[in-house]
Amino acid sequence: MDKTILLFDGVCNLCNGWVQFVLKRNKSESIIFGSLQSVSGQELLKTHNLSQTQFDTLIVINQGKVYKKSQAVFILIKQLDFPWPVFAVFKIIPRFLSDKIYDLVARYRYNIFGKMDQCMIPKENVKDRFLP
Repeated sequence: MDKTILLFDGVCNLCNGWVQFVLKRNKSESIIFGSLQSVSGQELLKTHNLSQTQFDTLIVINQGKVYKKSQAVFILIKQLDFPWPVFAVFKIIPRFLSDKIYDLVARYRYNIFGKMDQCMIPKENVKDRFLP
């Protein structure tokens, strides 16, 4: 598969907001999506020896490599429509620091942005960009 896969916490409002942001700004449709809780998401986590219960980070699978936390975000923004790839310049921030910031947001995401009772159901017009 030549598409980039974004696995996200399907009940997290912040994560779902990020998915909507990426959907609107990835006109090339190079990114497809899957909930970490979905059957496909669970299979991918298992295949890549990742936790199937800890959903504290986005997971990006690009060209067979797995990226997490801030590195996952940088992989994604490079594939968005202009001007968003310009923000990839922030990759110069040392990873330990960018991941600390990511971890801080991830730790409090439910408190700040809320949580849904069930995973988001994609709208019909983008359903083909989501893994089952």
